[in-house]
Amino acid sequence: MVATPISASSRYVNVNTTVVYWVPTIANKNSPTRSELNAGTNLVGENSAASGWTVKTDLVETPTMANRFTPKIPGRIQADDSSLTMYMDLGGTDARALMPADTNGFIVWCDGGDVTGRKMDVYPVRVASHSKPRSTEAKEAATVEIMYAITDQPAEYVTIP
Repeated sequence: MVATPISASSRYVNVNTTVVYWVPTIANKNSPTRSELNAGTNLVGENSAASGWTVKTDLVETPTMANRFTPKIPGRIQADDSSLTMYMDLGGTDARALMPADTNGFIVWCDGGDVTGRKMDVYPVRVASHSKPRSTEAKEAATVEIMYAITDQPAEYVTIP
């Protein structure tokens, strides 16, 4: 007898597939409603980069005197420092106006697109800062890096309504 193979995945690239929303209010991060998502703002058209947005578990060593091997158990859960890099508008009407520093809300990642029945991750956040890199080079558009403090454990693999 042979173990059952894992199902083949439908592979994709994030560009032109993944959707990221800024949503001001979600009553239950484990089950956002369609109207809550629709009240958000789709950021993909102005988003040039993302950093972080991963959840990791610390591993805690549990050595004993009975064995030279040191087993581990799952410990605290934490999210990486996370940011979105957005394009700046010459007149200042850009993501900074939508997400001012110290504003609470949610960043919602629909990695397979915003399609009912697929999965999304919901990150409760507070906007921490707006960092504006400046350059004398004319090789790239002006951007602002928006840093987010992830304020609670993200809801992962949530079904899109």
